[in-house]
Amino acid sequence: MINAHTYTHEAMKTTFTLRLIHAQADHARDAANQAFALIDEIENALSRYISGSDVSQINSMQSGQSLFISETCYECMRIALKIYIDTDGLFDITLGRQIEHEKNKLKGIAPELIGQLMVDPDRPAIHCVEAGREIDLGGIGKGYALDRIAPLLLDLGIKGGLASAGTSTQLAFGESTWKIELTGSRDMPIVELKNQALSVSGTEIQGSHIVSPRRTKFTHYAHARVRVIHEEAACADAWSTACLLMTESELEAAKDRITVYCG
Repeated sequence: MINAHTYTHEAMKTTFTLRLIHAQADHARDAANQAFALIDEIENALSRYISGSDVSQINSMQSGQSLFISETCYECMRIALKIYIDTDGLFDITLGRQIEHEKNKLKGIAPELIGQLMVDPDRPAIHCVEAGREIDLGGIGKGYALDRIAPLLLDLGIKGGLASAGTSTQLAFGESTWKIELTGSRDMPIVELKNQALSVSGTEIQGSHIVSPRRTKFTHYAHARVRVIHEEAACADAWSTACLLMTESELEAAKDRITVYCG
């Protein structure tokens, strides 16, 4: 049994929980507070709901405009675009308007995707080729925040820990191994995480809430829940979203890149 100090913090519309290994509780608490401050800073950059955030400014851009953004937002978007390519477009952060329509259960047909944004390949900037496209980093932002706080906590003397963003994503970092019991509609293993992340996406709580870029009228889910293990929490977070939309053959092919459990 790992003896760890536990701290919680509300951010990004979820509860972040840190279980930190250190001999002194006061030191662990101070480290946790610094990690939570970093999470708040990341949320202020990535949230589409915070006025003045990088993402809210991007979503208000007009055709022909360019916008310099923080390194935080730029890095997160670059990771998201790589996963977009790796998942053959199934993880798409540019579905903001359709995601908003689905989350709020609005009546009528979801809005058509219009507009075009370009991420500058050489500097932290976004260019609006055509107005109308909105981004949403909700499928990767929490995992990205976990990736950012882990090295900070290690630098502050924490020997290891398990950082969680709600019940969706967990990141084990440092010297300890953490046993996580998977639950589902079938028998699931107990997995051991060490410097790895586990992310879960499913339909049990929020229903068919994940928007498919394939834009069929009804989204088909091959499984009610998928769990993805990856070295980086941002990747596990994003891949779990994409895997929920994959066919069986696509899921099988994805196993070359990730560890995935379905059901």
